[in-house]
Amino acid sequence: MKKGAFFTLSVIGLVLIAIGLCYVKSAPEAQGVMRVLPYYCIGIGCGAFGHGVGELIALKAAGDLQKQIEIEKKDERNITISNYAKGKAYDAMIYIFGALIISFGLMNIDWHVVLMLVFAYLLVQGISVYYRGKYDKEM
Repeated sequence: MKKGAFFTLSVIGLVLIAIGLCYVKSAPEAQGVMRVLPYYCIGIGCGAFGHGVGELIALKAAGDLQKQIEIEKKDERNITISNYAKGKAYDAMIYIFGALIISFGLMNIDWHVVLMLVFAYLLVQGISVYYRGKYDKEM
């Protein structure tokens, strides 16, 4: 994408943020979908604005700096550190997620919510087992 596209994305993000904030202030008694729509506008606007401005800043970076950033992204040491950090975060997530499910169960939260959390937890565990088996066969 070119510089103009990122600038346009930033402006669209600002407009969405403004629309969302104006609607939150002007219609506090909204019902149904209109109750959450302004917050979606704010969230999408923040994402679009941040992405656009970030890319504009990256485009302004000198060519040598961009080369250095690309080298660092592809550096094996940085990739290993990133994967190690992801592994530690996954290990922590398993215990945190399990504690959250148990807490919701003890608080008598609607069983639909607890079942969705249990399903998501088991899905993550299943994906972990699948890739563990796949990588064990490869290596």
